[in-house]
Amino acid sequence: MNIYNLYCDESCHLENDKQKSMVLGTIWVPVDSVKKVFLDIKNIKFKNHMSKDFEIKWKKVSLSKLELYLDLIDYFFTNNDLHFRCLVVPSKKKLNHKAFKQTHDDWYYKMYYEMLKFIFTRYNKFNVYLDIKDTHGGKKIEKLHSFFDKTIVKKIQN
Repeated sequence: MNIYNLYCDESCHLENDKQKSMVLGTIWVPVDSVKKVFLDIKNIKFKNHMSKDFEIKWKKVSLSKLELYLDLIDYFFTNNDLHFRCLVVPSKKKLNHKAFKQTHDDWYYKMYYEMLKFIFTRYNKFNVYLDIKDTHGGKKIEKLHSFFDKTIVKKIQN
């Protein structure tokens, strides 16, 4: 049995942010590889003259940072401990929350459930780390956790 950490993030998740699409994504890694992965990423930043605190965001890709992002992509595809899954919503305009008696916020956590449920297996254990969405997320995260087998998903937190 392995234990994995899942690191989740989202892009363009707000209902009225004037962005057409939304993406939820997660990278997961065995717990015993986390320190090495973090150190390797820190070294990739150093090699590319970036601060260890530089936040990696795909919106920040530019010619001046292109080598950094190419190195990160190479690292991801050559590291067998790193795994990725995402859920893409091509058009938020087509969402009809009223028809499902839900808020956009409720739907957001349902989509996290839909993305994560395919990762969890009874042969492994998982710790899930969500990006901080807002100050009201705690109860929704608890509710999301309640839908998963707690013997498999040890914790979900932001």
